[in-house]
Amino acid sequence: MYAIVEIAGQQFKVERGNKVYVHRLEASEGSKVEFDNVLLVDKDGKVQVGTPSIDGAKVAATVLSHVKGDKVIVFKKKRRKGYQKSNGHRQQFTQILIQGILGKGEILKDEVTVAKKAAPKAKQEEVETAEPVATKKAAPKKAAAPKKAAAPKKAAPKKAAKKAEE
Repeated sequence: MYAIVEIAGQQFKVERGNKVYVHRLEASEGSKVEFDNVLLVDKDGKVQVGTPSIDGAKVAATVLSHVKGDKVIVFKKKRRKGYQKSNGHRQQFTQILIQGILGKGEILKDEVTVAKKAAPKAKQEEVETAEPVATKKAAPKKAAAPKKAAAPKKAAPKKAAKKAEE
């Protein structure tokens, strides 16, 4: 199942579990966001195309981090005029993780709460009551002895070899 969704003015093909870099979003890291401008949904070969978007369809995502893109150097020059201008730029991006594609009236199940309910209570109590384990201090490392340089190979003298051939 995949969808074509418009995020921050660009169209992306997304599937559940994809990590996508989009233009910087005004959301904090770890927050959940939903995009409702879904243009196309393919569900097991059954394609829905919106006019221009599908009513009620959403894409749920979580903001992972805010990052900068690669550096782009802009260099301008006019020859024989003595004009040179150099400028750099790094685009701001947001990395998001696609949680799911939701149809009309569907609700995303929070996987974290489902996992907590499924775990037995006895194991949860053991984890909560476990005491921290004491850590050993690492012994200081000895300084390595300097390596001896290998003796350079001696080349046979060329003049002597030529005289021996004659």
